[in-house]
Amino acid sequence: MNCDTKAIVDWLADGARSAADAKCMVAELCDRLVGCGIAVSRVGVFILTLHPQIMGRRFLWRPGAAVDVSDAPFEAFETEDFRRSPVRRVVDSGIAVRRRLAEENCPIDLTVVHELRAEGATDYLATPLVFTDGSVHGATWTTHLPGGFTDAQIAGLDAIMAPLARVIEILTLRQLANDFLDIYVGNQGGSRIFNGQIRRGHTETIDASIWLSDMRGFTSLSDRLAPQKLIDLINRFFDCQVPAILERGGEVLKFMGDGLLAIFPIIGDHAEACKVCDAALAAAIEARATVAARLGSPGDHDVEGVRFGLALHVGQVMYGNIGSGNRLDFTCIGPAVNLTARIEKLCSGLGRTILASDEFARHCPTKFVSVGDFALPGINVRQTVFGLEGEAVQQKP
Repeated sequence: MNCDTKAIVDWLADGARSAADAKCMVAELCDRLVGCGIAVSRVGVFILTLHPQIMGRRFLWRPGAAVDVSDAPFEAFETEDFRRSPVRRVVDSGIAVRRRLAEENCPIDLTVVHELRAEGATDYLATPLVFTDGSVHGATWTTHLPGGFTDAQIAGLDAIMAPLARVIEILTLRQLANDFLDIYVGNQGGSRIFNGQIRRGHTETIDASIWLSDMRGFTSLSDRLAPQKLIDLINRFFDCQVPAILERGGEVLKFMGDGLLAIFPIIGDHAEACKVCDAALAAAIEARATVAARLGSPGDHDVEGVRFGLALHVGQVMYGNIGSGNRLDFTCIGPAVNLTARIEKLCSGLGRTILASDEFARHCPTKFVSVGDFALPGINVRQTVFGLEGEAVQQKP
């Protein structure tokens, strides 16, 4: 059967434009290989990523199944299994690794080799994918054909490596841009930026439930703790809050030292606003419990126990690009944000962790009790502030 991969090379050189993303590209590539006579039975593409939590991403194809995409943490790079993997050898050396599994004297020196031979595979090839910046990634090719890959099939695979690396690099950079936007500005803000909302002053007014939280006593902690311990404590503090926010549809907009600003966008009528406020309140209660469980008592962070304040409000915010010249921030501003910040400052004096505005409390009428009327800096009208019913009032340390 013909093993000419020129049509595949041309397709890749043209950007593999029929494939919407990397997952679809790998699936179509493998189908095209089988169609031109290279009977691959398993193909893996392994890309090292620039991500704070993910070391690499794997795309694994098998006939008749959807491409499986999985991420590996940085810890996986140092495991014994990965050290002994052909992909690690290819990444480290930039040299292809081949194991003719059907031959009796085939070295069984790699974990995957033993597994594939037990499955009846006859040949295995791991090849480098070299990006334009010189970084090395990897692809693996397995067949069950008697006798393994022919010389013509190996030559056909060799021919697609360079254009495949270019396409994978482009798709990886596109995914990298998406990942970085998600990490640094949030999913919703990142999507808006990626879709072209990038001009300074490009904002829109939206309704949202607003969350603003702040660690108490941070200034004194900064004086007492070693820098790395302080950073570790702040990260653990945010870890207690962010998952609860994201799981309930919130968007983390900004970390301000030890403070956190988030919104829960509201699209719809009063009933929908009540649902969003309920979700924000549930996230706040979960965050309070998590902080108490993980940071509420003396531990390796060398403090007596972390306390924090959290204010909830609902109102209109201006959401979009704000900044100067080439340094922009995708965030929200407006009187509603200012009011939320002023309410949060009351938490310590009132001995409360969670406080809410009158507007927020009216969306969750059975959950709150009034804790008083207050004149707040920069706010013209006295504000009635609410605390959670049944929340124990904390004594000042």
